[in-house]
Amino acid sequence: MMKIRLWHSYLSLITAPSIIFFALTGIVQIFSLHEARGTYHPPAFIEKMGRVHKDQVFALNPERAAPPAAAAEASPAPMAEHHHDDDDDQVAMIPVYLLKWFFTFVALSLTITAGLGLYIGLSNARRKKTGWALVAIGTIIPILLILI
Repeated sequence: MMKIRLWHSYLSLITAPSIIFFALTGIVQIFSLHEARGTYHPPAFIEKMGRVHKDQVFALNPERAAPPAAAAEASPAPMAEHHHDDDDDQVAMIPVYLLKWFFTFVALSLTITAGLGLYIGLSNARRKKTGWALVAIGTIIPILLILI
C-alpha cells in the first residue's frame, strides 16, 4: 500500500503543472478568449497559450500572423444568414451558458485540488528534494518541448 501512495505522489507531482495549465487554458477556451472575433483581438500571449492547449504549438494563429491583405484574401466567403426566432435562440443558449459556467467551476476546482496536491506532496519532509525535482521536471520538459 505504501508503494501505491508513493507512486501516486510522484506521478501527481510531475503532472500537476500540466494539469493546472490545461485547466486554466481550458477556461480561456470555454469562453473563446483565445480567438479573435469582431473587434476583440486577444493578447498574443493568450492566443499562444490557446494554441499550446489545442495544437501543442507556441505560435500565433497563421491568420493573425499573416499581413492584413493576405488574411482578407484567405478569409472564406460570408455564409448566408439564417433567420431564427430570437426568443428560441436565447432559450436554447441557456443550457450552453450554464454548461460553460459549470465547466469553468470544474476547471477552477481542478486547479485548486492540483495546487493542494502539490502542497501536500511537497510537505513530506523525507522526500522534499525529490518532490521539488519532480515538479521542476514536470514544468521544464513541456516548456522545452514547446520551444524546440
